[in-house]
Amino acid sequence: MPDSLAICTLALIVLTSGYSLIGFHDPNFREKHLFSVREILVEKQYHRLFTSALLHADWSHLLLNMVSLFLFGRGIEWLLGVKQFLLIYLAAVLGGSVLSLWIHRHHEYKAYGASGGVCGLIFSYVLLFPGGTIVLFPLPLLVPAWLYAILFFVGSVLALRRQADHIGHDAHLGGAIIGLWTTAALLPDAVRMHPKLFLTISALSLLLFVYLVKNPLFLPLSSFFPLASRRADKSEPTISARSETVELDAILEKISRRGIESLSPAEKALLNSASEKYRRRSEAREPKSKLII
Repeated sequence: MPDSLAICTLALIVLTSGYSLIGFHDPNFREKHLFSVREILVEKQYHRLFTSALLHADWSHLLLNMVSLFLFGRGIEWLLGVKQFLLIYLAAVLGGSVLSLWIHRHHEYKAYGASGGVCGLIFSYVLLFPGGTIVLFPLPLLVPAWLYAILFFVGSVLALRRQADHIGHDAHLGGAIIGLWTTAALLPDAVRMHPKLFLTISALSLLLFVYLVKNPLFLPLSSFFPLASRRADKSEPTISARSETVELDAILEKISRRGIESLSPAEKALLNSASEKYRRRSEAREPKSKLII
């Protein structure tokens, strides 16, 4: 077949690899094209929403994403054609970047990698072939595609909340959700054939968005549920492993939405503690993070 080589998928792999190779050797090139909240929101450099998907941290990061892109991209390109394949991939890249932009809008944040687009293709595959199998990386274990989707979603949400690694789980989630919804819009018959799977993932996605609106930077649940708050008030407030500044931004945002009276005693203690600490510092330093996605 003329299209058996999946030309568009291969071209995308070559383009991404070439861009990443330049970035490996030219830090200035990398800095001009990676995802950066400050440059996107302040400098209006919107191209970074897409060009960041062409850059990677190292060869292992690039290889993992390109192998995944080849394995899932070629099947979708064969089935749907070049235009729809590109639409799903680019929509997923944008969806991952926009969710990262919204979550990290309060502090400096830099990231790169094609994982958002790749996750979009994976979830497109899940909707089209829920009975297929996917390797549960890093375990050498094959699981049904529908189960992989659920485990991926739950695991990514938990990892996003912990922020204990250098992986852009927000971009993964945003790309996966938009990839799924874009495929559903292009092929509504796939939704009618597998309505339970589509509705389950969509419901989880909507719950995640509601949670992020209510608790954008993952403050303790005691801040939002009275019973949990009463239990938490018995102990001293603690600061999570993430930056104090990020926690403080979330508390200030809560004050702007609901007023200072809405803060729990633990949050007020954290706010007072942070204020005292910053007062003792001669210079305030902004948090920096560069995550690999």
